[in-house]
Amino acid sequence: MYGKNAYTPALPAVSQPKASRRDFLKTAGAAGAGLVVAFQFAGAHKAAAQAVAKVRFTPNAFIRITTDNYVTVIVKHLEMGQGVYTGLATIVAEELDADWEQMRVEAAPADARRYNNTSWGPVQGTGGSSSIANSFEQLKKAGATARAMLVKAAAKGWNVPESEVVIRKGVVSHAASKRSATFGELALEAAQVPEPQTVTPKDPRTYSLIGHPLPRIDNYGKTRGTAVFALDVTLPGLLTAVILRPPVFGATVKSFDASAAKAIKGVVDVVQVPSGVAVVANGFWPARQGREALKVEWDMAKAETRGTDTIMAEYKALAKTPGKTVRNDGDAAKAIAGAARTFEAAFEFPYLAHAPMEPLDCVAQIKDGRCEVWTGSQIQTVDQATAAAIAGVKPEQVTINTTLAGGSFGRRATPNSDMVAEAVSVAKALNRDVPVKLVWTREDDIKGGRYRPMYFHTLKAGLDAQGRIVGWQHRIVGQSIVANSPFQGMIKDGIDPTSVEGANTLPYHIENLQVDLHTTEIGVPVLWWRSVGSTHTAYSTETFLDELAEAAGKDPVQFRKGMLAKHPRHLRVLELAAEKAGWGTPLPKGKGRGVAVHESFNSFVAQVAEVSVDARGKLRVERVVCAVDCGLVINPDVVMAQMEGGIGYGLGAVLHNAITLKDGQVEQANFDTYEPLRIDEMPRVEVHIVPSTEQPTGVGEPGVPLVGPAVANAVYAATGQRIRSLPFDSVKLRVG
Repeated sequence: MYGKNAYTPALPAVSQPKASRRDFLKTAGAAGAGLVVAFQFAGAHKAAAQAVAKVRFTPNAFIRITTDNYVTVIVKHLEMGQGVYTGLATIVAEELDADWEQMRVEAAPADARRYNNTSWGPVQGTGGSSSIANSFEQLKKAGATARAMLVKAAAKGWNVPESEVVIRKGVVSHAASKRSATFGELALEAAQVPEPQTVTPKDPRTYSLIGHPLPRIDNYGKTRGTAVFALDVTLPGLLTAVILRPPVFGATVKSFDASAAKAIKGVVDVVQVPSGVAVVANGFWPARQGREALKVEWDMAKAETRGTDTIMAEYKALAKTPGKTVRNDGDAAKAIAGAARTFEAAFEFPYLAHAPMEPLDCVAQIKDGRCEVWTGSQIQTVDQATAAAIAGVKPEQVTINTTLAGGSFGRRATPNSDMVAEAVSVAKALNRDVPVKLVWTREDDIKGGRYRPMYFHTLKAGLDAQGRIVGWQHRIVGQSIVANSPFQGMIKDGIDPTSVEGANTLPYHIENLQVDLHTTEIGVPVLWWRSVGSTHTAYSTETFLDELAEAAGKDPVQFRKGMLAKHPRHLRVLELAAEKAGWGTPLPKGKGRGVAVHESFNSFVAQVAEVSVDARGKLRVERVVCAVDCGLVINPDVVMAQMEGGIGYGLGAVLHNAITLKDGQVEQANFDTYEPLRIDEMPRVEVHIVPSTEQPTGVGEPGVPLVGPAVANAVYAATGQRIRSLPFDSVKLRVG
């Protein structure tokens, strides 16, 4: 069975024996970070091999080959369900010519020097659909280097030319002498081979694993219950903590009475931490009961007490004035003023929670001048620095054990490492040298902030007598995600690129185009949400384009194609999606098709949605046809899964989801009031991948932005109604 026991979790409290003198490390530069290939030895030296076989390293390498003939890929990115373990292991296996069954994966330690995300700078982390893109060349070279050393070792031991040694499915062989060996059998000799100064990765035309469907490497543990998430971590003396946080954002603890909480059986202590008051117990249930018994008086001096209706009204007023210029081609105002016809539209986008299936959790222990953390860490460098600052140690004295994560969608990539900070803060406040497991409930998660920002957009355009767009103005009002965070350096000339991406990169040929931005300061904490700025810019631009296409008397697909001559990859996915969806074929009354095309994270996606609306106004999304160009495909099954998952995630948001505040308090709490897409609502999805030899790009997020505008345009085709305020649930539909 493929992938059996393929994931090596970050295990708690296991003593690590020192490596023997035969342990071998080779280092070379690779795509901006050190390439390290570690071998453990086998072969004739049986006693030495048996000794080394017992050694378990904390890996500081991309590849480790062991005496049991397994190849372990040390992965610097978080596996949160997106398939990164499988994709990165595939790259190494391809270059090694390994057998898929011998591949294993292990989470890398927190070490930005070696495990830097080369797309971000000197930071180890996962996000922006960058895992494959930033690791591809790096792991190709790592695999090719290991392969070359194995070949050289075999050739030397067998006294044959290297050119005659071949590797196929993890077996090194020489046909003429009929000799063969496994990787494990050659590891001792390979460790003594000088590292090649240059290596040549395989010709893509010879790939046998990349581009082909392979079983996910983490399936075995997840389907058998052996996969390790933070909630699964158990340690001697472990205590569980839950935190009572303020009822509104920005409030702080003035005083608290813990007497009733401490009276509950199982409660060990109650401590104040920066985010609230923590109840610590010998299990989750007494901790939660203790929290319910707490009496806290809150200081509201700096609290955000406005409701979302009030905030949106302020946004609308602000949108009547010019913002900071983001893009300014030609003279949009003049072109619109002289247009034959002008059109305007305004769009409202609510706050959105990430709502991953696994709420936040983290285990932390401060002991003997060190801090150790177990969690689904999305930005290890930030989490390590945060834990160090709180624990009073150096970052190198903090060990981050990255476990699996049950989803994130951006939620775990917090600039202040909120769950890590809380867990370490509780451990420090207890001052007991015991491990503490911090658990967020579903209600904590939904009410806890770090939302996709609320936005208001206005768009204005002019058409000439031939129905061509002569001018386009786009104004965006909303909060900055990166302001006052470690990522503030992304802001240039007062513009947060995450607020405008997709709007400022509009691919359509429009000579006079202007985009501006108002950045607001609101006391609601915000964060990147799956596909970030494109979650709202794709919706506003693609639905407004449909309005203009209708006004011009042109088919929506043809209208777009006429403006994409300089963007062949956009054009190709648009044509493919339209072709596969049967664009232009008639539909019965009450049904409609809609299209949208967009680029995000250097991947190009087009979607065609088919919907039906019955006589009672009930909407059903029946089919979504998706075309994607993400460069060279590592695993088509993973690409398709991410497109399907992104469509489901995005569809649930546009149909149902909004975080609303009344007098500063969040009104939603769980999946009854913040409803995910239900399984009976999931449409039939067809994914078509554009063949490409371009460098691989991301797929974790680009499937999300398109489904909203594609469905909205389909709803208009079926009902004659434009939906400009989300979610769709807030609109009463009718059959046109």
